[in-house]
This record gives sequence, structure tokens and C-alpha cells, in this order.
Amino acid sequence: MGNNEDDDYLMLSGIQHFQFCKRQWALIHIEQQWEENVRTIEGEYLHQNADQPFVREKRGDKLVVRAMPVKSESLKISGICDVVEFIRDDSGVEINSAEGKYIAYPVEYKRGKPKLNDEDILQLAAQAICLEEMLLCGIDQGYLFYNEIKHRVEYR
Repeated sequence: MGNNEDDDYLMLSGIQHFQFCKRQWALIHIEQQWEENVRTIEGEYLHQNADQPFVREKRGDKLVVRAMPVKSESLKISGICDVVEFIRDDSGVEINSAEGKYIAYPVEYKRGKPKLNDEDILQLAAQAICLEEMLLCGIDQGYLFYNEIKHRVEYR
């Protein structure tokens, strides 16, 4: 085991990479090779707004947390949720530094448009699993925001 036990965890983004292309996954996650191109730069730009760690916005009954670190010790996966929206609901769970109970909804940002395969959905589902384990709750929906269509798609 390395200096940090999280080094032994699979990255959430790797789930999407592995499902999309196993060779791409191996180059990025095993060989540590990454090459910037127009698409990766567009993706980085899109995530600049979402990935602002420790930024919390309160909008009425909604609390928006950006760049939230998550992990599942049982599955040995970890990563960052682009956005987690906490909606105030008496059937939810208590969260740190917020009054009341909330239901959590992960929101993953993608540069392109909805895909024909499930790689994005698998990544979102893994984020939900991490949140469920961390918050000790059930999460039955999440969202993928696709920049190309400027729309978010709900998944249950």
C-alpha cells in the first residue's frame, strides 16, 4: 500500500473511461499518459464553473456543493462529484453545517451530448453509491448536464 490508502482506490472518472475505451483507460490510469486536445480543453473549461472546491451556494431550499470529494470504502472507489444538490426534505438526512434534512442529487457535467452507451450513467451511478455510503441514505436519481445541448438529463 502506498503512502495514502486512497492511492489504492479506483477513480470515479476511470469508470467512464474504462466503459468507453479500455485502451484509453489503461493509458490514463495505468501508464499515466494524458494528451490535451480540443475536446479535453473544452471539458476543462466547462468544469471550471462546477469544480470550485468548498463553494456552497444556498438557493431557497436547495444547497449546492461544488467539487465534493466522495468515496466508497466498500467498493474502493473515490473521486469528485462536479456538483451535489441537496434539496431540503423532511425524509432526507442531516448534513454538516446545514439546518434541517436534505436529499442529495449528484450532477455530473459533460462536454458533449448524451451518448448511445452507458459510460456516463455508470459514472453517475458510482457517484450516487459513494454518496449513499458516506451519507447513510438512499439516492434514487441524479443528473448529467450536457454542455453541447445545454440541458441536463435526469436518471433514476
